Amino acid sequence: MARDEAVRDLVDKLELPFNSLGVDPYGVSKKHLTIFFRMLGFLYNRYFRVKAVGLENVPNRGRAMLVGNHSGGYAIDGAMVLTSMLLEKNPPRLAQGMVEKFMNQLAVSSIWMARTGQLTGLPEHAERLLLDDRLLMVFPEGAKGTAKLFKERHSLVDFGTGFVRLALKTKTPIVPFGFAGGGEAVPTVMNSRTLGKLLGVPYVPITPYGVAAPLPVKMAVHYGKPMVFEGTGGEEDSVIKGYVDQVKTQIAALIESAAADRSGNEAKS
Repeated sequence: MARDEAVRDLVDKLELPFNSLGVDPYGVSKKHLTIFFRMLGFLYNRYFRVKAVGLENVPNRGRAMLVGNHSGGYAIDGAMVLTSMLLEKNPPRLAQGMVEKFMNQLAVSSIWMARTGQLTGLPEHAERLLLDDRLLMVFPEGAKGTAKLFKERHSLVDFGTGFVRLALKTKTPIVPFGFAGGGEAVPTVMNSRTLGKLLGVPYVPITPYGVAAPLPVKMAVHYGKPMVFEGTGGEEDSVIKGYVDQVKTQIAALIESAAADRSGNEAKS
């Protein structure tokens, strides 16, 4: 499915306002998307053998927010979620993530992030995307999520609340998802902030085998039914926190089902 021609065809089917040069108003480039998803497609289908469940819960069109968990040293999970939306969703959709600021401070990654639709995680960027009926990917745990150790891989750290206020303000359905396998791919035993500082990143994950190169383990992502909350985004903190807790509960259940699914697949291989 991720062969060159297939990926190019899927990129061509994206319902985005590309101009004659193959670039959309956000600077997203068909050329860069094709190269990007050819590489990710190999990882998705061959290396990690990702199983995606519940894709029908993601709206085919219009604004929506994919909200899920992080694990695994760095954002392998995010890359696989993006890939599931292009390779397996029909019609294909481009999910656009809110990336950590340091990603756009690194020369090579900043160019690729921009050309593939991944924007710095600023509220104004997220709001503009949703008002343009885009598909937004959000990890409310932030960098603390990818910093989880192996033993914490199926847990959830504190969620920010901004995503719920944004969903209310823009009348956007939240599609919760649970991702499993990231923590097994990069089994982190500690994080080196000293190395991270030298490299210009928050930390560098350390694994039992030293480097943080991902292992070829099976992964699973389960998408839940859309959650719609009533409000304007200006509600009291206690109300917003209640909504956040509901989303967090759903994600926790989806992590559990994805982890069980992944373990079953591993046992069969």
